[in-house]
Amino acid sequence: MSLNSTVASVTERIVERSRPRRQRYLDLMREQKERGISRPSLSCGNFAHGFAAAEEDKPAIRTLRGPNIGIVTAYNDMLSAHQPYARFPEQMKIYAREVGATAQVAGGVPAMCDGVTQGQPGMDLSLFSRDVIAMGTAVALSHGMFDAVALLGICDKIVPGLLIGALRFGHLPMLLVPGGPMPSGLANREKQRVRQLFAEGKVGRDELLEAESKSYHSPGTCTFYGTANSNQMMMELMGLHIPNAAFVNPQDPLRQALTRAAVHRLAELHAQGTRPLAEVVDERSIVNAMVGLLATGGSTNHAIHLPAIARAAGILVNWEDFDALSSAVPLIARVYPNGAGDVNDFHQAGGMAFVTATLLDQGLLHADTVTAGADALAAWTANPGLEDKELRWTPTGESLNRDMLRPATDPFLADGGMRLVKGNLGRAIFKTSSVDSDRWTIEAPVRCFSDQQAVLEAFKAGELGRDVIVVVRFQGPRANGMPELHKLTPTLGVLQDRGHRVALITDGRMSGASGKVPAAIHVSPEALPDGPLARLQDGDVVRLCGHTGALDVLEVDIAARSPPPPPPAPVGVGRELFGLMRRHSDDAEAGASALLAEMEAEQP
Repeated sequence: MSLNSTVASVTERIVERSRPRRQRYLDLMREQKERGISRPSLSCGNFAHGFAAAEEDKPAIRTLRGPNIGIVTAYNDMLSAHQPYARFPEQMKIYAREVGATAQVAGGVPAMCDGVTQGQPGMDLSLFSRDVIAMGTAVALSHGMFDAVALLGICDKIVPGLLIGALRFGHLPMLLVPGGPMPSGLANREKQRVRQLFAEGKVGRDELLEAESKSYHSPGTCTFYGTANSNQMMMELMGLHIPNAAFVNPQDPLRQALTRAAVHRLAELHAQGTRPLAEVVDERSIVNAMVGLLATGGSTNHAIHLPAIARAAGILVNWEDFDALSSAVPLIARVYPNGAGDVNDFHQAGGMAFVTATLLDQGLLHADTVTAGADALAAWTANPGLEDKELRWTPTGESLNRDMLRPATDPFLADGGMRLVKGNLGRAIFKTSSVDSDRWTIEAPVRCFSDQQAVLEAFKAGELGRDVIVVVRFQGPRANGMPELHKLTPTLGVLQDRGHRVALITDGRMSGASGKVPAAIHVSPEALPDGPLARLQDGDVVRLCGHTGALDVLEVDIAARSPPPPPPAPVGVGRELFGLMRRHSDDAEAGASALLAEMEAEQP
């Protein structure tokens, strides 16, 4: 089928908008390939340092016998998704030798777990850890020792950070190598029920901890469809995985076979001299990632991360593009928190192979993208398996669970469910796909807060038991680093379940776990220094509407008011170390990045 007209028009306007920057980026990559640092160009002293500890691989690296694959790893054994990476470099070196290649760990980057820091001061470091990871990736690859790159990372800020950094070395072929989700534990609906009971004071900490421990229980990615698993979906549709490797459990023998295939593929790409990262990440693959995000009800965090990734490749994406695509892309998946089943259920129902196939069938994806993990995007319409210990891909058929996964011709919703709302309070993202349609419009008085703990205290004091729009401001990148406010979800859910009309408006983030409460998030401009949110007062009536895209305070000349003084700059838990990033960050719609803003200032 021919390409959907909306997908085509959005892609074209991104191409036109990006043309000068994209060309400068491609010119830089061409120059790096021709005159950049590489093993043959290193002095003897430089080169000897690079293979001094290579042990049995030393002769091959020294004599340039085959490609040397650089591994950038986000391993730590506190983050469940990344704990399986401990053994990957050791295994990958063996797999490289099988095809006449070598591999070295180029460097490690930090990987924080938002699940651990959620609602804690450390969450203020979370978004800017993406910039730190990007810089760490660049440091790792700056040695010039590598002919191809394997990126080991899965979770929220880690995949975008790895890509942003790696794109500065986009003349090299690269793949991301996933580790897979943990097996399913306590049903997500039961976990949610216990959380709400705890918020109401009906169960204690011991019961809550037991439920959480049964949900998050082993190595592997958390199984709800939040930012980490949305990352994995996007990497598949951008062609940066071995086809449909994302959702195979760490303990499955298939997992190791897919990692082996990734190493062999990188050696093959180097031998062919084709498909460098700069060609894989183009306007079409970015649009494919956006389409996949909308079609599967993925994390709203990617309304920030995708523009940032795109900018690193010289491509300009904005929320108008998401909104336009949302009108044409149907919602074909319901994975918790948008449905009952988790990503393991999703994979068993057909997973990314089914998603790719049905979106291609309806002309909703660019089929002609340059892909690294296989030769064409059509390869992603089959799921991997082992036959006689060898990898085989089986083309997808019908969905095996239509309560979770439907064809694009019979979707859950005709709309992708990620809306741009805008008005005299600014611009924001509203994830309508996770909210019942009768709650898409909320008009109510506001109650204003400057941190989420104050919201919880007001709830416990019985001050929010009414129709109310909770405004949590001074949560943007310049104010405190733009933390997720996921800790508010159970509390606001309780108010909604009690029959109140409730919504959240914030310049902070809510992530893919935002759930059933209507929320206008990532509000831009943010409250600091004097965005419209800062001028709201308790009792002002605000209208939020996912149908019309409205985000307005009613019957108030908000521009005539003076903003209140902002909260003091956050300190402690290392937050003061990130002051430079807060001061130089740009808006959420541009990607909320100090790193990219400064990079573009030096090289417009």
